[in-house]
Amino acid sequence: MLPNPDSLPLANQVAQMVVVRASGFLFDHQIRYPQWEPPMATLCHWIKDWGVGGVIVLGGSAAELTLRIQQLQSWASVPLLVAADVEEGIGQRFAGATWFPPPMALGAIAQHNLPLALRYATQMGYYTAQEAQAIGLNWLLAPVADVNNNPMNPVINVRSFGDEPDLVCQLVHAFIQGTVSFPVLTTAKHFPGHGDTDMDSHLQLPVLSHSRERLSSVEWPPFMAAIAAGVDAIMTAHLRLPQLDLHHPATFSRPIIHDELRHHFKFQGLVVTDALIMGAITDGYGVNEAPVLAVAAGADIILMPGDPVGAIRSICNGVESGQISAESIRAAVARIWQVKDKVNRPPLVSSPSTPCLLLDHIAQPSAAEAVKGILQSSMMCHCPQPLLPMPDNQGRNLIILDHVLDCKFLGRHTPAITMPAKWGYVPQIIDNSTPGSPAQAPHQGTLLQLFIRGNPFRGSAHITQVAEDWFHYLLRTGQLKGLIIYGSPYGLPQFVSLLPPSVPYVFSYGQMEVAQALALQELNH
Repeated sequence: MLPNPDSLPLANQVAQMVVVRASGFLFDHQIRYPQWEPPMATLCHWIKDWGVGGVIVLGGSAAELTLRIQQLQSWASVPLLVAADVEEGIGQRFAGATWFPPPMALGAIAQHNLPLALRYATQMGYYTAQEAQAIGLNWLLAPVADVNNNPMNPVINVRSFGDEPDLVCQLVHAFIQGTVSFPVLTTAKHFPGHGDTDMDSHLQLPVLSHSRERLSSVEWPPFMAAIAAGVDAIMTAHLRLPQLDLHHPATFSRPIIHDELRHHFKFQGLVVTDALIMGAITDGYGVNEAPVLAVAAGADIILMPGDPVGAIRSICNGVESGQISAESIRAAVARIWQVKDKVNRPPLVSSPSTPCLLLDHIAQPSAAEAVKGILQSSMMCHCPQPLLPMPDNQGRNLIILDHVLDCKFLGRHTPAITMPAKWGYVPQIIDNSTPGSPAQAPHQGTLLQLFIRGNPFRGSAHITQVAEDWFHYLLRTGQLKGLIIYGSPYGLPQFVSLLPPSVPYVFSYGQMEVAQALALQELNH
């Protein structure tokens, strides 16, 4: 039973509006991002003593995350909201669970078979919500409702369902409908629309010149569809729209949050900021200034403030000074209580004292079939002949990655390595971030596999110069025997247009092991 929020002191009410970052791992020495993830003692202090309202988790396996969440909840006097960025399913962030292809794969299927795409979107929502509840997550920071109509978008890219507003509307609606059987929250992001930017808001503040009329016809319909589907929260975008607010980014804009989202769209759910530690915010605003501006604009949830305790104190000071109304705090906490009541149904695990993960709800065969179906239905192929085998291991399996150290889908055991090895192609891995000359000793033949997609913090959606140089070198020397691109489709035309008709190629939206296996099977079919 939740306490009466009006009985809480102001600082405790404000603390319920703060969501902090937490490592999904159990022990401090496992922390991967110390600049954002506090050690256990600090995290416990924020939850137990200050009463922060939620955490956003990253890292670890699905099984150990169950224990981690139970630990976090045991520190809280008011049950926590536990969120994760799971736009591609729980397995995108937590090993062992189901990892779906990026949403744009569904948009590609919708181009030729809309009913099938909608069925897959519903299944994606269903299995993501089911697995979330099974491990103790109660807040999905998904789906992305942005219309990615800028191929150079480095931050949204394949995270979007596509570039056609109508299809994005239908797929967003279907995903949310798929989650309704489970007491978990959904989030449409990033309002008022982040799909037409060509810079990464993790690094700097994008500025868009769109008029209200343009926004109403392109960017806003998917958010309206999400609201119609019953979405629980909407996340703001860190970008500036001078046509709506000359001075403030959307996260700090009362005309955008209050006038448009609350008044025009009649949205009654949670308004959550994107992470306040992103460069678009930290480059122009103080660490304790940003939370105050967001709450004054109408945000209910402050996500990942740089200084959680300082944020709570600064917001309280804002109330006392009149910059923020006490009524707006009460209204925000009332909305938080409403969603906490929704997610506070009995969990699938047996009890906090007996951590028993219901494995039947994780990585079910039916979920795996949905993943395989999406990958197969969205794959693009040109295979006039099978990939030629190379005798005596004289072939080269050249793999180019965004970042080797951050790669979790490639290893000695994964299909991208093991399957070509059976055909005589010896692996060679190159990191995109380390330029190098392709002038190497020639091979009888090279299979080129490119793992390239737009990634937050990379700041670019382009095919890298490293990949281009190797591709042209292999063409020029006649070594290229096959090409596979995993991830973003935007660079595909510049490769395909230069390929000789006899060279087979495959494109897959997925980068995970099953995507590798399906692509290589197609290439060798």
